[in-house]
Order: sequence, then C-alpha cells, then structure tokens
Amino acid sequence: MAHIAVVSIPAYGHVNPSLEIVRTLAGRGHRVTYANTEAFREVIESTGARLRPYESTLPGAGDAWTDDPIDQLTLFLDDAIAMLPQLRALYDDDRPDLFLYDIAGAPARLLGEQWGIPAVQLSPTFVAWDGYERETAPMVEAIRADPRGADYYRRFERWLAGNGSAVTDSIAFQGRPARSLVLIPKALQPHADRVDPAVYTFVGPVLGDRSIQGDWVRPAGAEKVLLVSLGSEFTRQPEFYRRCVAAFGDLPGWHVVLQIGRHVPAAEIGPVPAGVEVHPWVPQLAVLEQADAFVTHAGMGGSSEGLHCGVPMIAAPQAADQFANADQLAALGVARVVDPATVTAAELREALLALTTDPAVADRCATLKAQTRATGGATHAADLVEATLATGVRTA
Repeated sequence: MAHIAVVSIPAYGHVNPSLEIVRTLAGRGHRVTYANTEAFREVIESTGARLRPYESTLPGAGDAWTDDPIDQLTLFLDDAIAMLPQLRALYDDDRPDLFLYDIAGAPARLLGEQWGIPAVQLSPTFVAWDGYERETAPMVEAIRADPRGADYYRRFERWLAGNGSAVTDSIAFQGRPARSLVLIPKALQPHADRVDPAVYTFVGPVLGDRSIQGDWVRPAGAEKVLLVSLGSEFTRQPEFYRRCVAAFGDLPGWHVVLQIGRHVPAAEIGPVPAGVEVHPWVPQLAVLEQADAFVTHAGMGGSSEGLHCGVPMIAAPQAADQFANADQLAALGVARVVDPATVTAAELREALLALTTDPAVADRCATLKAQTRATGGATHAADLVEATLATGVRTA
C-alpha cells in the first residue's frame, strides 16, 4: 500500500471536498497523511488519515477576509511561500509515493517536481479550458496594471524559478496541472466541452459522511424549509440577514434556518418570528438534504451541494467565482440571481415563491440532482489516484 500525502489550506471550502476521497483511500489500506493546521485535526483524522500540522499565514477563524482580489491573491501567495519549507520538513524523512494537492496547495506540486514524486491536483472549483488564457487575458492584464498586481505576479514567478520549477508562469503552474480531479458537478464548469479529458476528470462533489459536523432535524410542523447561508467567510451581512427575516419569516408554511456566521451577533439581527432559527453555523449538507430551497452566496461548495440536493436557489454572490457560479446556476434553470447589497425583502420573497412553484424549475432540479449523483464520487476518484500510482505520472 502507498503513502499518499494530501495538502490543503485551513478553509472548509478546500478541506471538505477532499474528505471522502481521503476516507476511501485510507479504507483501502493506504497510509494517508494530511498537511493542514491543528484547527482541522478532528475532521481530518476522522477519515483515517493522520494530520501533519503546519502553521498557516491565512486569516484565522476570528478574522475577516479581504474582498479585494489582488489582496486575496497576495494572501495565498504569502501562505504558499511560508508553507513550502514546512512541507519539506514534514515530509523529507517520510516522502510520500504521491501528493494530492488542493489548488491552494501549490508547494506540494513544487516538492513533487523536486523529489520526482507524482502529484495530482484536487480542484474544488472550475478548471481551465481550451482558450482559457486568451479569454481571461483582459482580467489578468487589469491586475498586472495595478502595481500590487504586477508585484504579485513578479514574486510568484521568481519563487517558482528560485525553486527550480519547470513551469515558471504562475498562471500555468496553478491552472495547468499534469493531472487533476475536479470535485464539482460538470454542469457548473464553464465551456465544459473544451476541457481536456486527458488532464481533468470530473468526479462530482464528493460529499460522503458529514456526521462529525453534527445533525439537524426538520421541525415536525414545517411544511417547507429554507436554508439561508452565505458560507463560512464572507458573512458580515447583518442588513441582508434582516431582509431575509422580513422576506421569509412570516411566510405561511415555511421554516427558515438562518446561518449568520461568526462575525455577526444574533442580537444584531433583532427579534425573529418563531419559524426562524438563527445560528452562527449549521451542518449545511444535513439541512440541505431536508430543505426545499436555498439562499446561497453561490460559492462552489454551496452551489455543488445545492445541485446535489436538488433544491432551487436564490444566488447572492459577493466575490471571486461566486458571480460566475450564480450566472451558471441561473442559466441551468435552477436559480435566480440577486444583489445582496440592494435586493429588497419583497424581491427576495417573490424570487422564492416563483422558484418553488414553477414545475420547470422542479424538473431541472431533479435532472441535475440525478446527473450530479451519477459521476462516480469517491470510488471513482480513489480508482484514478491508484491508477496514477501505478503509472507514475509526474508533475511536469
């Protein structure tokens, strides 16, 4: 059996998608280690893997993330630079047979190159397609035109060259892996027909057992359940939550589960009707499996889980890939897109009622739910990892 090293960052949207793959590989007898921070020890070791702890420079549980894209890129680069020597120290005397690395675990690809170890990327978001670089060039040039953005790209490429990488273009290093398992529904991938199947394999959202995160029981009198969640990071939105309470709190037959995150005190929401429960965090998948609709920020994790559970969605994007995801969900016929900064309570209510009373939306939700659950999941992903171990595919 092989030693497989998984490398990710301390963020639920990056750790959760890998957990069931890790559980399956460990269940097949492989020795799996997982580089992450102590904050994720319990959830990682519940899969049968062993944590290899490192110190991350990313914002911690009590900190707010910046919404400036260049600042975000810089945070991830700083973390990667700080992670590399720690990974080398963690694994130098116990080198794995294969690295499985999250898209934010770029140092694992570097070590794979330096040590001649195969590396497979795990992508919890969409991947590059034929023509990707050309079509996204205006966005990249806009970032490069900002002195901070130019410095980001310069530092990234110097770091790659200084570590002897065969790929010194930062965009290619991150976006053009030798092999990638894509952990999202193919329906959410832009230009899916132009994605190279020899490099990228869609295994779908690999959700599995999330019981360690807790459970949620649908109230006996609830005719319909609505989950409102803006994820785990961009949650400082008290006014939006108050509008959700105004929109849905007195809607006959509806029970509302409102997750407000760690930055907003419940008292800031004000009084809520009996049919609304307010929490800083909920076991999202457990609620969605019993829900009838979902108000989401359209992060890739939430979007994927919404499709997996077959629920119509109101998408309220705020940053990063959320805007593209929201538009794609709307194009698929299962969502309406709103601006969380300006949408009114009346507009939120109208969107919910329109989505949940339209037979065409229900049909599309059911079709996409079936498609999402038919992609092979953890078993398929583990088979592909083992095939890479057998063939010894390198990183460059």
